[in-house]
Amino acid sequence: MKIGEVAKQTGLSVKSIRYYHDIGLVCGGRNEAGYRVYRQRDIESLKFVHQCRDLGFSLEDCKQLLELRDNESRNAEDVKQLTRSHLDYVEQQMLKLHNLRAQLQQMVDECQGGTQPHCAIIDCLSHKPN
Repeated sequence: MKIGEVAKQTGLSVKSIRYYHDIGLVCGGRNEAGYRVYRQRDIESLKFVHQCRDLGFSLEDCKQLLELRDNESRNAEDVKQLTRSHLDYVEQQMLKLHNLRAQLQQMVDECQGGTQPHCAIIDCLSHKPN
């Protein structure tokens, strides 16, 4: 199957599929004309990677998860640990976003707006953190 059809079936862009091929994540073969061609197994791998990426896994995590998926003698604990590590990262990012939201909300609340030149947001952004 050619790359355009693969893109339709997987929901990935042609550019992403080419990139995944170039970095060795999911590689299709080449036909006599030099075009990339993908088998059903490659399409399933690309769908798997797409799902992993939608969940925020890094490309390195995707590679490890693909290897684990393809290893029939895998240890489920390895999959769980990798996913737990990603969950910890997501929770850290959520905490950072929560703190960022609070800081921005405070700046918005302190700014009176209007047509006067004084702006509490500019004042806040102009002060260096200690």
